[in-house]
Amino acid sequence: GKVKKNDVRCMKMEKIMEAMNILEKAKSLREELISHRRFLHTHPGVGFDLQETYQYVYDQLVQMGYAPNSYGKCGLIASCGHTNKGKTILLRADMDALPIPEEADVEFKSTNGAMHACGHDTHTTMLLGAARLLKELENELNGRVILLFQPSEETFEGAKDMIDAGVLRDTQPDAALMIHITAGMPFETGSVIVCDGGVSAPAADYFEINIQGKGCHGSMPQMGIDPITVASHIVIALQEIHGRELSMSDEAVLTIGTIHAGNASNAIPDTATMGGTIRTFDEDTRNYLKTRMTEIINGIANTYRASATLTFTSGCPTLKNNATLSKEITGYMKELLGPQMAFSKGDLEAMAAAANPNGKKAAKATGSEDFAYFSQEVPSIMLALAGGKAADGYIYPQHHPKVMFDENALAYGTAVYAYSAVKWLMEH
Repeated sequence: GKVKKNDVRCMKMEKIMEAMNILEKAKSLREELISHRRFLHTHPGVGFDLQETYQYVYDQLVQMGYAPNSYGKCGLIASCGHTNKGKTILLRADMDALPIPEEADVEFKSTNGAMHACGHDTHTTMLLGAARLLKELENELNGRVILLFQPSEETFEGAKDMIDAGVLRDTQPDAALMIHITAGMPFETGSVIVCDGGVSAPAADYFEINIQGKGCHGSMPQMGIDPITVASHIVIALQEIHGRELSMSDEAVLTIGTIHAGNASNAIPDTATMGGTIRTFDEDTRNYLKTRMTEIINGIANTYRASATLTFTSGCPTLKNNATLSKEITGYMKELLGPQMAFSKGDLEAMAAAANPNGKKAAKATGSEDFAYFSQEVPSIMLALAGGKAADGYIYPQHHPKVMFDENALAYGTAVYAYSAVKWLMEH
């Protein structure tokens, strides 16, 4: 019988991928990847203040033959493949660091007061590596790959900034994928965990509470209105929401992380300021928390003759994983890495249950991720990449000033990006 055109194309791509051997090719880039990572690690930027990082990524893409485009304050994309056939998949890497002085024992330590304590330097490096591999396959790609380098993930502002600037409108992706490296996982470096369909990261909202009291001498409290007393009652009362107003199934966390007031021990200050975050897994709980916080804060301030304002400064929605994409990418990862290094979250839960039927169910991940903005618009998937076992010395968690990541993970992440894109385009 006749061989279908699509079958011919698939066989052609299979031969190309077999000949290229994406994982081995990625491993051959080891020195280049380490060079990228160490430059980025030594020159971190925070939020949208990424001049050195942006310029480095831009220059590297140009050297590879790309024509990068800017979006928003300092986002960057490059396109590989064809717009006149097939679909489009978007690969995202975040570029920003944290305002944490580095204490890690590495020879390429940052000295500017910021640190890639969340591994975004490795994400950017992996996507640069994938950019090189995909460029070699560009003429054979059955569609288009968008390489997206995003600023300001840590403040949950970068993805929205690029979307508001039109990046999704202009590129029209059919699918989107991100990787996040994790230190201290009990898996071999380079292992991948693919999120199942559904929410994998909660919505997050940063907030600030400003309390206006009336300052006075500490020996004459009757002459003033103490904002510290007001702040103390607010902190306690906000915990009542979770303890008595939400059900067991309404998963939420409300954290007060900062309190600032006064400069002298013998004076009642005029104002107090608090800052914190809320995390929720659904929009109804998120909106309820915001409403009750406003009511409680205003009520307590009025009770104690003060005034208060609650401002939500930044945030992101829940990160939704597409069930079909999850199944597809899990299959690709098992092909690329083997079943001993590639798992779905469901695979791990089943393995844990079989090993310990009476064991406690693993808690949900509670760290938020502003890739969520993309996931609300495009079928998306989030992958976790093992970046060093605790047994091998990678004992500190993300956001710790001593956290380190195994650079052997760079080649695996590079291959994961590239292989996922090529396979997904081939099958669609």
